[in-house]
Amino acid sequence: MSSIPVAVIQLDTQDHIDENRTKAISLVDKASSQGAQLIVLPEAIVCLGSLDKRQAAAEPLAGPTATMLREAAKRNNIYLVGGSFLEKQEGQDKVYNTCLFIGPDGNVISVYRKIHLFKIDVPGDVVFDESQVVASGEKIVTADSPFGILGFSICYDLRFPELYRALAERGACIVTVPAAFAMKTGKDHWETLLRARGIENQVFILASAQIGNKPDGSACYGRSMIIDPWGTVLARAQDSETIIMADLDMDHLAHIRRTLPVLNNRRL
Repeated sequence: MSSIPVAVIQLDTQDHIDENRTKAISLVDKASSQGAQLIVLPEAIVCLGSLDKRQAAAEPLAGPTATMLREAAKRNNIYLVGGSFLEKQEGQDKVYNTCLFIGPDGNVISVYRKIHLFKIDVPGDVVFDESQVVASGEKIVTADSPFGILGFSICYDLRFPELYRALAERGACIVTVPAAFAMKTGKDHWETLLRARGIENQVFILASAQIGNKPDGSACYGRSMIIDPWGTVLARAQDSETIIMADLDMDHLAHIRRTLPVLNNRRL
C-alpha cells in the first residue's frame, strides 16, 4: 500500500469518565466515516484530573476502555491506536500508562506501557511527578501492520531520542505519539521535538494531543500533528477538539531513505 489515509484525534478530556470514553469513540467513528484506515487517539483519554483521581480511574487491561476501543476498531474495520489509559494490575499499587494497538478484527495487536515518566518542578508554576502513581514500562514495542511496522511512544517519551532510534532499528516506518503535553513546555518544544524525531529516524510521526484547561488546573498545548520523514508537517490541529487527516505516502518514505541513507550511514 503506497498511500495510507490516517487520522489523528485531538481531545479536551474533562472530569466525567463515561463521557470522555464516549466522546473519544464518537470521534473515532467520525474519522473512520471520513476514510481513515489508521486512527490515533491522545494520551489519557479517560481521566486528566489530579494524580489521585487518575489512579482511582485506573482499570484492568480488559476493562471498559479497552472493550470500547476494540468494539470501535471492529465496527469501523480500522486499525486503532487507543491513545492511553491507566492500567491497574492485581497486587500492584502503582498503575501503568498504557496504549493499545487494535486491529480491524477487534483484537489487541500490541500493548505499550509508557517508559519515561513526566516530571517537572517549577515552584509556583508547574510541579508534577507522574512516577508517584505510575510505574515505568520496560519494553520497546513495535507491531506489524499492512501499512508497515508501527512503533509506539507516549508523550514524555518524545524527549528521549534513543527510544525512537530503537524503534527505527526495529523497522518502524510510522511512530505514534499520544500526548498530553504541558502548555509551558509545549509552546517551545512540542513541534521541534516531533519534527526532529521524524527527521532523525526517517519515519512518519502521528502525534495526537490533549488540548485545553484540565480539572487539576493544568493546561495542555494541543497542536496535534502529522509529520512526514522529511520533517514536513502534513497536518496541524488548531486550538480545539478536532480531527486532522493526511495520506502517508510510503513511496516518499522509501525515496527519502534511499537518497539520504542516514540509518545506513550511522557509525556506532
